[in-house]
Amino acid sequence: QIQFVESGGGLVQPGGSLNLSCAASGDISYYVMAWYRQPPGKAREWVAMIARGGTTTYVDDVEGRFTISRDNARNSVSLRMNNMIPEDTAAYYCASRPLGRNLWGQGTQVTVSS
Repeated sequence: QIQFVESGGGLVQPGGSLNLSCAASGDISYYVMAWYRQPPGKAREWVAMIARGGTTTYVDDVEGRFTISRDNARNSVSLRMNNMIPEDTAAYYCASRPLGRNLWGQGTQVTVSS
């Protein structure tokens, strides 16, 4: 089992940027990795994923604004978020996709507000 620990969230103004980081407790090189988010009162959904070879995929809402990257040597995944909008407000999580036997982290809260 791999445990994920997210960090880097906070309060940002509309149009601003944030970098989220995710540290994994084990080897992530065999997994597709993803960032998920859960807005208040809504279900968790994936927003960006990166394949083992580095191919990235995004949902339409974040395409062109978010960038996911991975560092297998450091067992870490990052999410760069630009041109943020209030609808990006959510708790953000990283995990393998699918989660399988791995464990969700606590997430990191992102709030976009003026």
